[in-house]
Amino acid sequence: MTTASKTKEPFEWGPFLKGLAALAIPIAFQNLLTTTGSMVDTIMLGRLGEREVGAVGLCSNFASLMFSCYWGFAGGGVMFISQYWGAKDDKGINRSYGITLSFMMTVSFIYFILATFFPWIPMRLYTDNPEIQAIGIRYLHYAGASYIFSVLSTVMSLLLRSMEKVKVPLIASIASLIANIFLNYVLIFGKLGFPAMGIEGAALATSIAAFVNCAVIAAACLIKKQRYIFEFSQHFKWSGAFIRLYLRRCAPIIANELGIGIGLLLINIVLGRQIEPVIAAVAVFNVLQGVIIAFFGGFSSAASVLVGSKVGAGEPEVAYQRGIRLVYLSSAVVAIACAVIFALHRPILTAMGLSGQSYWYAKYMFLIYSCVAVVRLGNWTHNDMYRSAGDSAYGSILELSFMFGMVVPAVYLSNYLFKAPFLVVFYCMFCDEPIRYILMQVHLYSGKWIKPVSEEGKKALPAFQKAHGIKVKEGKKAVKSN
Repeated sequence: MTTASKTKEPFEWGPFLKGLAALAIPIAFQNLLTTTGSMVDTIMLGRLGEREVGAVGLCSNFASLMFSCYWGFAGGGVMFISQYWGAKDDKGINRSYGITLSFMMTVSFIYFILATFFPWIPMRLYTDNPEIQAIGIRYLHYAGASYIFSVLSTVMSLLLRSMEKVKVPLIASIASLIANIFLNYVLIFGKLGFPAMGIEGAALATSIAAFVNCAVIAAACLIKKQRYIFEFSQHFKWSGAFIRLYLRRCAPIIANELGIGIGLLLINIVLGRQIEPVIAAVAVFNVLQGVIIAFFGGFSSAASVLVGSKVGAGEPEVAYQRGIRLVYLSSAVVAIACAVIFALHRPILTAMGLSGQSYWYAKYMFLIYSCVAVVRLGNWTHNDMYRSAGDSAYGSILELSFMFGMVVPAVYLSNYLFKAPFLVVFYCMFCDEPIRYILMQVHLYSGKWIKPVSEEGKKALPAFQKAHGIKVKEGKKAVKSN
């Protein structure tokens, strides 16, 4: 049976594209502002030297590890909040936000303690270069506070985005970027009567800018009397059944993000033990990759909300049709973003303080990435969409299996056993993406990723499964009929 025959009504492109633009563009712009802040940091630090750029890049890897630890809860929060929003279930939204907030803030506090009071632990893990270690330790000591504010603003933004409200997080990001650029200029170089703090100034500017982001969101929601954010008495009314459901649905995402975080940690250990030009090039590449993800992230976040809300509202066929189109639209956006940045790579890399070997490495790293990004971020879109629809296991199992069964071994073998050139080692970081993309596509068209958590969604599911030939056996997962 073809997809066309399963669709009773023609797909409504107008409302779909309007909703996509209303969500994706502000979120992409917000992400881009955040990445622009990182790019400005790198440009300003480039005036201090490549070691400073490389050290801050390694500190960013530590922040990325924190992201891996809390994003499993964030993914679960989006799944529950977006579906309960589609079902107009206020109690479900409040308790989903409360439990997500609790877990994410616990993670942020642990990383704040490590960065502020024990910064040598991550720096010794990420590099064996004593000069870069010393610079990174100074940076982390002042940047640790940013973790708490960043995570708090992230979870508030997730709530607002899941309810299709994106203006407040965007405004907060603009304010944070302005504060970051101004404070970088003042504190790094000692302007307006302030002492020149160098690397510590950059870290302090990052922490203050993170506070500004958080404060603007909270103030705007308070002024506009935004529901849910300040309904504290409703946030923690969790029943045992709800906690079990939340953790059961989140468990694959948490395992996925933690596992990927560990895998990236192992890979970053290899990257952090390269020659100094490579370390600096990797730091700049991570910033440029962030620009691509900023464009892509808008579509991925929109996909989560546009699909998850329809699953929760009891419209699984609409969610299914949206999902298919969103995968290809987001891939097209990534391709355009990669082409534009690579066309402008010379002035960008030069402005960020790279020259000679470090420039050469960064150029070809981004060229390799541009070739795989469409597939890589296509996999990301699939996974985010599946999670919002209730299927948190499929993409997670695939990603973890390939990370530890293929990617990490390929990186270590190519670097230590075969002594391959660095760019070969770098390519090995993405060698699994085409295979996973094929498997993701098969699952996409099967329709088995539609798994509601709301009552409205559950009621509509049997008709959808019947229309798509998904046979359900009692007590077992749905399987595709022949």
